[in-house]
Amino acid sequence: MAPTLSRLILAPLLVSTMPFAACAQEASAAATHDHSSMDHSMHGMEMPAQEMPQPTATPVMDHSAHAGHATSEATVSDQPGDAPPPPVPTDHPADRIFAPDRMAASRKAMIGEMRFSTFALQVDQLEYRAAKGRDGSGWDAQAWYGGDIDRVVLASEGEGSFGERAERIELAGYWRHALDPWFNLQLGVRHDFRPDPQRTYALIGIEGLAPYWFEVSGQVLVSDKGDTHARGKAAYQQRITRTLVVEPEAEVDFAFQDVPDLSVGSGFERLELGARLRYDRNRSLAPYVGVHWERKLGQTARLARAAGDDASGVSAVVGVRAMF
Repeated sequence: MAPTLSRLILAPLLVSTMPFAACAQEASAAATHDHSSMDHSMHGMEMPAQEMPQPTATPVMDHSAHAGHATSEATVSDQPGDAPPPPVPTDHPADRIFAPDRMAASRKAMIGEMRFSTFALQVDQLEYRAAKGRDGSGWDAQAWYGGDIDRVVLASEGEGSFGERAERIELAGYWRHALDPWFNLQLGVRHDFRPDPQRTYALIGIEGLAPYWFEVSGQVLVSDKGDTHARGKAAYQQRITRTLVVEPEAEVDFAFQDVPDLSVGSGFERLELGARLRYDRNRSLAPYVGVHWERKLGQTARLARAAGDDASGVSAVVGVRAMF
């Protein structure tokens, strides 16, 4: 009878608790899958604007400087520039410290020094020439006054043998104007005291420093008798040591016509070649030794032989180069 009594008591209890269990299960399932009732405000989806990090502005690059990489093509030149000078400054800060009148005088003196005009005497050759049976002398010098653009030049060149009348004495005066940083124009006159008869020439020439540092010059001369001549020179100074300089040079004369009075035939008249080794420790006075060779050419040489003169000669030289 006891088991039957227990079944009679538990059965109604189980039946009465089943609705509550079903409701609890349904509530749990709803809580798991239904988020519509959840408060999402704490997930920061609606943060105040002032607390949100502001986006950094993206820097805008200026590409104008690279537009087409249109950089100017670099040019390299060995020529000095000729750009106009910058304007003279008008502000003088030194006037705030020193007396303005004294500073003005100082500036005037400085500008005056930049426009220099001076006098110089340059003796390129003053030498004794020792030749076989006939020693002689030679010189090549010039004096000038002026600045770096315009100068007045007085030049002389000559040679001769001791005990005889000089073979050649030339004196030229000309205006020299700078054409560019390398070359100068020459305009003037030259008078030849020797050989006889004397001649006066109108002179036009050019001189300068050619590429590879060759000193060159060329002149065209028209005499008062109408004959025309030309002369070209070239020299090069090669430094061997700090004080020793060797200087080879060449000079050639050319006649455009026969000049019987001067025993000159048309064509190349004369050629001179020389080389001198100079001790250049003091440029104001530099001694040298060397060799000099001269030869008359063409019809001029034939005229010299017909007159009983030598057409060529070589000599050892010793001399001095000076500058004052």
